[in-house]
Amino acid sequence: MGNELDFYGNIRHPDIRMLHDMDEVVHNQSWLRSQENIELYYMYRDLSKNESDHKKIVEHGLRYDITIIPPAMLGDEYVKTAGHYHPPVPGHDVSYAELYQVLEGEATYLLQKAEGDRVVDVIVCEAKAGDLALVPPGYGHITINTSDKKLKMANWVCRDFASLYDPIKKLFGGAYYLLTGGFEKNPDYGEVPDIRFIKPMDYPEAGLFCGNDMYEIVNDLSKLDFLVHPQDHMEIFRKITSP
Repeated sequence: MGNELDFYGNIRHPDIRMLHDMDEVVHNQSWLRSQENIELYYMYRDLSKNESDHKKIVEHGLRYDITIIPPAMLGDEYVKTAGHYHPPVPGHDVSYAELYQVLEGEATYLLQKAEGDRVVDVIVCEAKAGDLALVPPGYGHITINTSDKKLKMANWVCRDFASLYDPIKKLFGGAYYLLTGGFEKNPDYGEVPDIRFIKPMDYPEAGLFCGNDMYEIVNDLSKLDFLVHPQDHMEIFRKITSP
């Protein structure tokens, strides 16, 4: 009890990510083995203001979620999500995208693109309240809270797939760990590219702007078709994927 979310008067209970759900991806394994299984972060899925909104969201094949990550340290590493990739759209070689917005606090989004067994691009986007962060097709992603404040973020995503956690678990985390001393390459990846740092962006072609509550796009969900059919909207991702 005590972790309920009040979303426009709707009280929701979270799915809870525990520390030892993260055993494979934490940098300091010796520290991890000495720890009890504490709560790390909280996921509130499939939210809507009301039944009318929920019906529209489902009809458009979308889902709106909120995740809350309290400040914490995982030994020498800042608290983070487990990390995952998305599967390809059925019948296409393009995977699903995802859109985030920071609601409170600060987030560091680490994105990595894999081609076969190699990571060919790593992007970091540091975002504050109101900022948007778009995960393009082909990129796995991890969210990190380096601040001493609660991170609360929302996401829009296609509701018709299950995230893929194993590709990151089998390599013991992302291509980089964010430690108190900065980013450190994960040696289990072998050769990885240097990080490209990008700033949060507006997406005017979809009517999305940093500082505007992205939930309100519920009134015109056709603008989020790039999350459901990314293969038809590859141009929206190019300003992120092109160095």
